[in-house]
Parts: sequence; C-alpha cells; structure tokens
Amino acid sequence: KGMAPPQRILFPPEKICMDWQQRQRAGAGLHNLGNTCFLNSVLQCLTYTPPLANYLLSREHSQSCRQQGFCMMCIMEAHVNKVLHSSASAIQPWTVVSVLTRIGEHFQLGMQEDAHEFLHYTVDAMQRACLSGSSDLDISSQATTIVHQIFGGFLRSRVTCLSCRAVSDSYEAFLDVPLDVKTASSVTAALEDFVKPEQLDGENCFKCSKCDKMVATTKRFTIHHMPKVLTVYLKRFEDFTGRKISKVVEYPEYLDLRPYTSQAAGEPLLYALYAVLVHSGDGCHAGHYFCYTKASNGLWYEMNDASVDGRGIDTVLRQQAYLLFYVR
Repeated sequence: KGMAPPQRILFPPEKICMDWQQRQRAGAGLHNLGNTCFLNSVLQCLTYTPPLANYLLSREHSQSCRQQGFCMMCIMEAHVNKVLHSSASAIQPWTVVSVLTRIGEHFQLGMQEDAHEFLHYTVDAMQRACLSGSSDLDISSQATTIVHQIFGGFLRSRVTCLSCRAVSDSYEAFLDVPLDVKTASSVTAALEDFVKPEQLDGENCFKCSKCDKMVATTKRFTIHHMPKVLTVYLKRFEDFTGRKISKVVEYPEYLDLRPYTSQAAGEPLLYALYAVLVHSGDGCHAGHYFCYTKASNGLWYEMNDASVDGRGIDTVLRQQAYLLFYVR
C-alpha cells in the first residue's frame, strides 16, 4: 500500500531549482576561528549545494520568516550570501560560529567536533526552522519542507516471513545514508551490503500476523523515495574507540542509485558528485577537515579553511572521503 500521502505541502516542489541560477567562480574561504575546520568544511559543502544555494540566494526565506530569535535558515541565508558575494578571499564565519550551541547544545567553541555530527545537527536545525509555526503535522507532511525535499528520502524496511512469505513494510525518513566501510572497498560495494537481506532468527524472531507465531524472517532495506541530494556518510570512526578506518574507499563521479532502490529495474537514476568532505588524521576528535566542492562555473576547488584553490577531478576522486555529496 506504500506510504501515506502528505496532508499539507509546506513548500511547492516545482519551485526547487536544481541548476545554478548564476555562474561564477568559487566564493570566499573561511578563516579558522579556533578548531573550526569541521564547521568550515561542512558549511562549504552546503554552500555549493545548488538547490539550497539558489533558494538562499533569492532571500525568499528571510522575507517571510516569522521566527522569533534563533532561525537556522536565516543564518544559512546570511552566510551563503556573504560567501558567494564577498570580494574578500576569505571571511570569518561568525554568523554560524556565534550560534554553535543553538545548533547543538553539546558543541563547544574551540573544540574539534565531528563534521558528520555537525552536518546532521545543522540540517536538522534548518528543518526545525522550516517547521516552526506548523504543529501536529503527519510525518509525510513534515517531509515537504524545502530542506527535506532537498536532502531527505525514505527507506523501506521489508520483513518477509520465511514460513508463509508474508511481507510487512515500514518506512523511515533519512537525511543521509550511513555506509559501513569495514569490509567494503568502494561506495558501490558498501551500498550493495546496505541493501543485502539480513536473516533474523533465534532471539531476533519476528511475530508473523499470518502464521500467528514467532518466525524466522529476512529484513531488507531499500531506498524507497530518492532524495534530490544524496549525502553519503562513510563510517570511518569505530563506535567505541573513535579509532579511524583509514583504508581507501573508492567513490565514482557519477553514481547510479537504481540498483539500491525498491524498484531496482528501470532507467538509471544518475547522481553527480559535487562535494567531498575529507578527514586527515587518526581519530574523530583530532586531525583536520577540509573539502572539495564544485562551484557554479563547473570547476572543482579545494577549500581548506581560508584557502580556495582550483583542483582537477582526478585529485578530487583520490581522497580519504568522510562525507560525499551527490546531486540528481
């Protein structure tokens, strides 16, 4: 029966523009304000996300924002306009740094934080800003904000009874796809592992409504609703030790998501790489973050705090990536 349709549409999908509205070289670099490379690199990746940047450059949000006090959308709008319109080679990202603890209350200025965690909290704060003033929304309606329409998708979890083959589907929203890289040497291999059916038996048996007893099942995740922007999170840090998995994990410039979706047969679903966030060093609270982004002129740049330098695609594809950003 699939997912329930939204009761309300918060942002009209046809107003989301996937192609850059204006072409220019890369904007300003970001000065490091004391261990803020995690924040700088995430902000640069978001700044070069075409549908988000187009919307923020239009200043449409702030013109109609009724939020009192902290609004992450207003902050991102101010930041992106400053970066892309600045004549300086680098700016100080105080707009965002000054609200660090509003983005995540456990973040501490001057501490090196995890870039993936900061991205997650930032996108979440933007989503909350888009939902402000709309209470009691069903989950499908919450997914119609501009933020969720850009970054969000839905996973389908399908549990199949191994006795009677009855199928039970559930859906969950996602803003990024976490991939295990312990055994995989490429993003495509890790995606294959992600959608591989897992057998649940013994203690993990499942109550089948048809058989009316506890049964062995298989559980399989697939991408059910495609995001416009796919964020891939390579789990390079071990859960308890924080130690880093430093191996090479290959990633393509163009990724076909079709094989990993609920409808795996059909036309290719091509995504193009536009940003790569890199971690160099040994653990998640040490080392250094920087990124590569593709500007609206179609050229790639390495963005390392205040410095912004042109790079070729070969260099971009040879990094120890931590986060990968693809656009449809």
